[in-house]
Amino acid sequence: MSVNMDFGQWVRCDTRAAAWQTSPADGVERCPLERQGGESGHATSLVRFRPGATFPRHAHPGGEELLILDGVFSDEHGDYPTGTYLRNPSGTSHAPFTREGCTLFVKLCQFAAGDHSEIRIDITTGAFTPVSPGVSKRALYRFGDQHTHLTRFAPGATAEHHVHVGGEEVFVIEGTWQDDRGTYPAGTWVRFPDGSDHTPHSAEGALLFVKRGHLPPA
Repeated sequence: MSVNMDFGQWVRCDTRAAAWQTSPADGVERCPLERQGGESGHATSLVRFRPGATFPRHAHPGGEELLILDGVFSDEHGDYPTGTYLRNPSGTSHAPFTREGCTLFVKLCQFAAGDHSEIRIDITTGAFTPVSPGVSKRALYRFGDQHTHLTRFAPGATAEHHVHVGGEEVFVIEGTWQDDRGTYPAGTWVRFPDGSDHTPHSAEGALLFVKRGHLPPA
């Protein structure tokens, strides 16, 4: 199955209206955003665990990157509540489960060569750094030209016009975000190809999960 694997294309997906699909585990569903191949291939998706659901032990070829959007996600290493950002590099494995249910933003098999860092960050704490009037950022992780961060827009804020060298991927966690192409409410995933540009803003305020510099040249 191939979903949105042409990285030269702009893609927008409102996950509130998207279809969920079953997974190999009972009680675990997925909303694919981009996907190539089977269970171990490149994938970006939302994953929803119903209360009490478990997923079989699996390794992370190419790495696993997660943001806990709601509920509590668990494995044999600990419990990860809403707002936890995780990176599990190649060579790691786990058997995840949840007691109360949870929803995750997940990226699989997308670590750069040589990236072996294991990361646990609580995004609900920590300071944001102002970058322009009403716009602030909090760095989460950087490796080479790739960097991941949170961006917060105050109501009415506009960011500077910019070009996406190496592309940009945005998941709207809270609020509503806008740019030249349209309006993106909470739950929207957008992928901007290398070389694209825009002037983003937010009328009501927004919190974004942002990944940059990881897409191939146009």
